[in-house]
Amino acid sequence: MTVRVPVREALLAWAVERSGIDPNEIAARFPSLGEWEQGTKQPTLKQLEKFAQATHTPVGYLFLPEPPDEQLPLPDFRTMGDVEVGHASPDLLDTIYQCQQRQDWYRDYARLHREERVSFVASLTPSSDVPEAARQMREVLDFGLTDRGHTWSEALSRLIDHADRCGVLVMVSGVVGSNTHRKLDPREFRGFALVDDLAPLVFVNGSDTKAAQIFTLAHELAHLWLGQSAVSDADLQDRPVNPAERWCNETAAEFLVPADAVRNLQVSVEALPDLLQDLAREFKVSTLVALRRVFDAGHLTLQQFRVAYAQERDRVLALMDEGSGGSQGGNFYNTQPIRVSKRFARALIESTLEGQTLHRDAYQMLGFKKHSTFDQLARHLGVA
Repeated sequence: MTVRVPVREALLAWAVERSGIDPNEIAARFPSLGEWEQGTKQPTLKQLEKFAQATHTPVGYLFLPEPPDEQLPLPDFRTMGDVEVGHASPDLLDTIYQCQQRQDWYRDYARLHREERVSFVASLTPSSDVPEAARQMREVLDFGLTDRGHTWSEALSRLIDHADRCGVLVMVSGVVGSNTHRKLDPREFRGFALVDDLAPLVFVNGSDTKAAQIFTLAHELAHLWLGQSAVSDADLQDRPVNPAERWCNETAAEFLVPADAVRNLQVSVEALPDLLQDLAREFKVSTLVALRRVFDAGHLTLQQFRVAYAQERDRVLALMDEGSGGSQGGNFYNTQPIRVSKRFARALIESTLEGQTLHRDAYQMLGFKKHSTFDQLARHLGVA
């Protein structure tokens, strides 16, 4: 017997708007959507489940009397100009929830195995001296100028590995979970930090450029030093109003490009593009970070900086639109540990092989369906 279920029009419209998908695309996939919204026809349970899946909506939400007021589960420091963004897509929400689940699991694992707490978490405050904070970060993370390698990819990989060895769960992914059809948008968010002194976690949007990912990672690591969880866009055009976000931006910039290294530069507006490229290559940062440091050193007026920033940002966005951003293509067994954190993956696989964690739960947290994939990743990480 076919089971049909009544759904309020407001919930259907809310689900479509929340998804961020073109309404015409949703209507094409569900020809009866207009009738459902008008109440002249009801969807079957299977149709409603497919609609929920297509709009990335928990199906239970569609049975509520009215749309829920979804709030980000951590402070939101994302802004456009000086205005808070306020809205979070299902992609961002699902990514945060998934990372929280992994963090909860690792916290229990760390307690069980009596791991030491990560000492630098919450060791500083927004009033801490920025150059000294950056120096501490470089020392702890072993990330001086000579430690960054020859390419942005190499620098990012080294910073991830160094943070991992310090006890941080670093997750870098450009998609929601393992769903390659749900690409994360760096225009919505660049990263977030989930503070915990046993399982500190940072997530970096892997859809961004490698150079941008390096700054985002440094920014989110600064949040760990500060002891404040947050989701942010790590934009350097304006000084954030929030003191914590401003401090993290300044500390991350100083961590990557010390002020002393740019203070005595000879700068002209005409030669600025070439200078930015040179600085970006030398310090393994984005040209936008390089531009901000040149401005911070007093080599540009505010108006010159804003014009140059807008031009450079448009150039970078155009390159990203052309597909030269932070793609994580390549060998699955090389990229998957980066997506879920090498530290987390090793611990979860070891716990599963020892019988402390169910294979079903491990597959879910790793985004696997096949046991053969689990075994191959275990061998790749040297756990099996």
